[in-house]
Amino acid sequence: MLIIALVLVAAVFILPNYWAKWVLNRHARQRSDYPGSGGELARHLLDRLGIEGVEVEVTEYGDHYDPAARRVRLSPEHYEGRSLTAVTVAAHEVGHAIQHARGYTPLLARTRLVGVAQQAEKLGAVLMMAAPFLFILTRLPGGMLIVVLAALISFGTAALVHLITLPVEFDASFQRALPLLKQYIPPYDMPAARHVLTACAFTYVAASLASILNLGRWLVILRR
Repeated sequence: MLIIALVLVAAVFILPNYWAKWVLNRHARQRSDYPGSGGELARHLLDRLGIEGVEVEVTEYGDHYDPAARRVRLSPEHYEGRSLTAVTVAAHEVGHAIQHARGYTPLLARTRLVGVAQQAEKLGAVLMMAAPFLFILTRLPGGMLIVVLAALISFGTAALVHLITLPVEFDASFQRALPLLKQYIPPYDMPAARHVLTACAFTYVAASLASILNLGRWLVILRR
């Protein structure tokens, strides 16, 4: 039974990322019928939509939109490539820039929470490792409980950020990017574009599940 549970947990964490990478690679073939690269499409969309002050640049740290720096950052293969994956990923990241420009509340909330969650998660890990030593040193009856509760709050903040991320990603894919792509790629490419957009959003699903499972694990520990 334990082995089955471990296999299921591993599948939950591994399969979403594996599927997303498979979809992106499947549609990464260069297309001579596309008029521009992913980077060029991103720049064109931003200019056409009148979103000022947002730059498009190459990054080695994965495709993303940085709301603090106001940058659409694309990996080299998507910035320079003329594949369905490249232009679709570019449109997805522009979708985040559109969210930011229009004050999309979940994106703004995620942006505010990300910095807090990163520090909280680090603090939670430190507190959980330090809990036994603090309990021995202080001998306070509720010392261990206080430390564990603080750690749970830290991990809970991270889980909250991941939960907010999911609607942000799906909105960027299907409410922002998809209507734009319909104007730039052939109709017969739209089903594949939907798959790529789903993959763009789905990369965050495993992280969300992992964060929630981590929180649940500490809740079980607390109950004991």
